[in-house]
Amino acid sequence: MASSITRIVRRPVATLFMLKSYGHARNFSRCIYPGIAAPVFSNSRRTFSGFLPKISQYQLWSRSFSSGNGDLAEAVVPFMGESITDGTLATFLKKPGDKVAVDEPIAQIETDKVTIDVVSPEAGVIEKFVAKEGDIVTPGTKIAVISKSASSDTSVTPSEKPSQDDPKPAALEADKAKSNVEIKEKPAVVAEIKEKPAVEAEIKEKPKVTSPTPAKLSASEPQLPPKERERRVPMPRIRKRVATRLKDSQNTYAMLTTFNEVDMTNLMKLRSDYKDAFLDKHGTKLGLMSGFVKAAVSGLQHLPIVNAVIDGEDIIYRDYIDVSIAVGTPKGLVVPVLRDVDKMNFADIEKTINTLAKRASEGTISIDEMAGGTFTISNGGVYGSLLSTPIINPPQSAILGMHSIVSRPVVVNGQVVPRPMMYVALTYDHRLIDGREAVFFLRRIKDVVEDPRRLLLDL
Repeated sequence: MASSITRIVRRPVATLFMLKSYGHARNFSRCIYPGIAAPVFSNSRRTFSGFLPKISQYQLWSRSFSSGNGDLAEAVVPFMGESITDGTLATFLKKPGDKVAVDEPIAQIETDKVTIDVVSPEAGVIEKFVAKEGDIVTPGTKIAVISKSASSDTSVTPSEKPSQDDPKPAALEADKAKSNVEIKEKPAVVAEIKEKPAVEAEIKEKPKVTSPTPAKLSASEPQLPPKERERRVPMPRIRKRVATRLKDSQNTYAMLTTFNEVDMTNLMKLRSDYKDAFLDKHGTKLGLMSGFVKAAVSGLQHLPIVNAVIDGEDIIYRDYIDVSIAVGTPKGLVVPVLRDVDKMNFADIEKTINTLAKRASEGTISIDEMAGGTFTISNGGVYGSLLSTPIINPPQSAILGMHSIVSRPVVVNGQVVPRPMMYVALTYDHRLIDGREAVFFLRRIKDVVEDPRRLLLDL
């Protein structure tokens, strides 16, 4: 008997489980501790656990556990790219109570380069948003909670949600009755107020405090507009990134710009003659950008130094040509890249440019589609720019600027005739590219655009 008692005392956990089978802990306590007159334990297991020494191995049994029913799903920020560590929660595309499908976008994350969608992992109803617009979020941050079992019939729109602050009808009736009782109980106060008209008259007759007349500004002091006519908004992350890169470009490169003018007569005639047949065969329109891209490829092949870049004390020559096309979007300037453009024909270039420009405007372009690039073309002519000095897109070494086409009088074969002319500009890194190579490169573009047959004959 003594050995059994010793084993039970040494194993308190087993003792706890044994208590469950006894209807009254009182009888069990007398078996363990004979000679005790009063019952040591009550009929509750909590009393027995309290009698034991207060150390961690006994307190673990009182820890509470909670388990979810699997009805809720969490929408989190996805992976945003190798070089992007965080982003700004720009806007919510849905509201609490809205029904969403699987992989349906519910919010947009604005990063330094692109806009990324946060999608719903399950079909259901948005129960609540955890983050707020303007928050800085990282991959894995929880954005919203989705209720998978909620149906469209039971979902409540934000405008239909009952406010917790609204009093219940019973509470309104009680407050009304209480106010009536208070009014009946305070007739003396009302009478006292009526008996003091003199005090009210004195208050009404109190002299008005006149505001001091503002001092007149001297003629030399500028009169600025009031602050109420100004608006202060946070700068988008894409705009911050563009500003940083352009300023770094100015601080790093020894930039110099050379200019020339191009007669667009032959290229425009080529497009006019074959635009219908080109559209029927390739399903896309023939534009002028493809002609300039092919001319840039020809120039980069003839002058590889323009396609190179400085890296520390070395020069890296690229044996491939990836041309970046600058595209202006409502959120900022982006530069999608045409990969291995030297292997593309006119139709491939036009299709790729249209696809990338559309995705950039919609904000659905990926980071991989903008990474890299060995040379950039910027077409400010679509906005009406006559002449400009473009800034190099790091880490490249040169950028070509296109401008608007204007009919101007030019001398052709000794005669002054009107011709559609375009100014072109090449901004280059003078640390790497000399003026001679820059002028030859721009001259090569001029020759190819003015006579596209050179591309066919490889001249």
